[in-house]
Amino acid sequence: MSEVRGVVVAHGDLAHCLVEATRSISGVEDAFRPVSNAGCSPAMLASRIAEAIGDHSAILFVDLASGSCAHTARLVSRERPGVGVVTGVNLPMLLDFAFHRDMEVAELAERLADKARAGISAHPPDDAP
Repeated sequence: MSEVRGVVVAHGDLAHCLVEATRSISGVEDAFRPVSNAGCSPAMLASRIAEAIGDHSAILFVDLASGSCAHTARLVSRERPGVGVVTGVNLPMLLDFAFHRDMEVAELAERLADKARAGISAHPPDDAP
């Protein structure tokens, strides 16, 4: 199986920033393609996503679980076999993806959601009631 491609789909410059941060931390250069929804219609966004996927299997990492990026990513994934969607993108999931792209898409998507949840913690102030 070839490596799965990661496509980060987000509002504004967020996709580019997340991809650059992940590259900087991991040293992996070719795992991700950033896609922004800035200045485009849903049809244009779908075209950008499809171009970023190319002929690869892929996981679309989306910033929010609802909204234009998520809606369009889900529509594109329905038309493309081997393309999954994971929402709530964060650095822990992107870093894990960079080193596990040889997994099957369905198994990898579940793994990444687990890594994302594990990367979230709350540390209330010591004086909290």
